[in-house]
Amino acid sequence: MSLTEDPDFQPVLLGLFLSLYLVTVLGNLVMILAVSSDSHLHTPMYFFLSILSFVDICFVSIMAPKMIVDIQTQNRVISYVGCLTQMSLYAIFVYMDDMILTVMAYDRFVAICHPLHYQVIMNPRLCDFLTLVSFLLSLLDSQLHNLMILQITSFKDVEISSFFCDPSQLLNLSCSDTSSDNIVKYFLTVIYGLFPISGIIFSYYKIIDSIVRIPSTGGKYKAFSTCGSHLAVVCLFFGTGVGVYLSSAVSHSPRKGAVASVMYTVVTPMLSPFIYSLRNRDIKNALRKFHGRIF
Repeated sequence: MSLTEDPDFQPVLLGLFLSLYLVTVLGNLVMILAVSSDSHLHTPMYFFLSILSFVDICFVSIMAPKMIVDIQTQNRVISYVGCLTQMSLYAIFVYMDDMILTVMAYDRFVAICHPLHYQVIMNPRLCDFLTLVSFLLSLLDSQLHNLMILQITSFKDVEISSFFCDPSQLLNLSCSDTSSDNIVKYFLTVIYGLFPISGIIFSYYKIIDSIVRIPSTGGKYKAFSTCGSHLAVVCLFFGTGVGVYLSSAVSHSPRKGAVASVMYTVVTPMLSPFIYSLRNRDIKNALRKFHGRIF
């Protein structure tokens, strides 16, 4: 569906989403290049930050280009195969975001609570292993969603109350019994939603407990400053995700749900590199060096 039916507003939407998409891709790409070009940032924290930026580029590229083309051509049709592909990639990268943010919380937990053993615990082999496990779990979730959708019977030529193929929207279009599919969907939501959030909350509980015990004010500020950017991105990611869920559950307006989905799928990946670059001194220095090499 479209965010608005007003033809005079379509060029504004086209320019807005094209700008948001370009800023998101360029911002995250610059973050990856800045981290990779500065040897001082070749640490587990910035390794996971680079992975997060790459996932955000893939995440926004699944939906934004199709949405931009749809606005330009005034054609919002997507094929069944295209819809399944978009849904699969969406599930992979949204849960990859989820997992990487959880891994980054664990990284900060080890760095602050066990600083003397940080290099030993967060070795390159473990970092690669955690990234691989995050991808495999995301891929598993995507395939389970595919199996649910492939088993249902739907009407032809239906309209989805979203600007992308959301698995929950597709289940609502089924003309067969979806009670078992809904149980699986809620189970996956608990596994891929509650467990990562619990892991992040537990990590920050231990982090705050360790920071409180630091005697100097400067030490407390330095310890917390390494977590501030990550905590802001976590609140933004899960906050907008909960907002999308609540808006779809409470509001009966499909357009309001679509607007909330835009915030979650387009705006959040765009803001992530800016949050890290504004709050992190090492990233600022790396960006200055990177800028100096180019110009």
